[in-house]
Amino acid sequence: MRVEIWSDIACPWCYIGKARFEKGLAEFAHRDEVEVVHRSFELDPGRTKGDTALVIDMLAQKYGRTREEAASMEANVAANAQAEGLGYRTEGRDHGNTFDIHRLLHLAKARGRQDELLTLAYRANFAEERSVFDDSELVRLAVEAGLDGEEARAVLADPEAYADDVRADEREASELGADAVPFFALDRRYGISGGQPSEVFLKALEQAWKDRPATALTAIGEDGAACDADGACEVPQT
Repeated sequence: MRVEIWSDIACPWCYIGKARFEKGLAEFAHRDEVEVVHRSFELDPGRTKGDTALVIDMLAQKYGRTREEAASMEANVAANAQAEGLGYRTEGRDHGNTFDIHRLLHLAKARGRQDELLTLAYRANFAEERSVFDDSELVRLAVEAGLDGEEARAVLADPEAYADDVRADEREASELGADAVPFFALDRRYGISGGQPSEVFLKALEQAWKDRPATALTAIGEDGAACDADGACEVPQT
């Protein structure tokens, strides 16, 4: 079985959803027969490279809230992350264009280190004092993930390197009807939207395995918390 996950480093529900999916997968009897592939989805593709803003300021502007209200929104998301054992900084994080990160993730995929780099990038963005919108930091993350630093630096220096791969992923998301992330496609027959509880992922894996083969993408469960194509991320009230 192949599970494809469309996500963005800037999306907190993608960070949380990855952890929840992995918990569900760990309980799945056929987990060793599941191939996980991460696909690209940009939440803020219109933002130019180098144009960053503090997440709190971005949220306040996007939702028309005060900084205090935006900080409360972040605190609610942080509580969900921390419940999954994830680190989450509510102050000092920045927000920007993630196209270069996605290009580097495609290099990592080609070298068999995609999940390693994605995990490190999420941790850097949400839990550590490291900006994933800085090329030097991205190269350091790539090296930590097991990639060659010079190769990573060359990819970042060439704006067309792996650009078509990122755009292809985004076209496929549109074709599948995925307008928010995270979005999980199981063998392109079953779809799960949002950062669902781990139990939902486990049941989906079991159902998809049991019902093979099928013919069309079928939604499983209600939509979970997600970040949409305009960069808006749902925030739980409790």
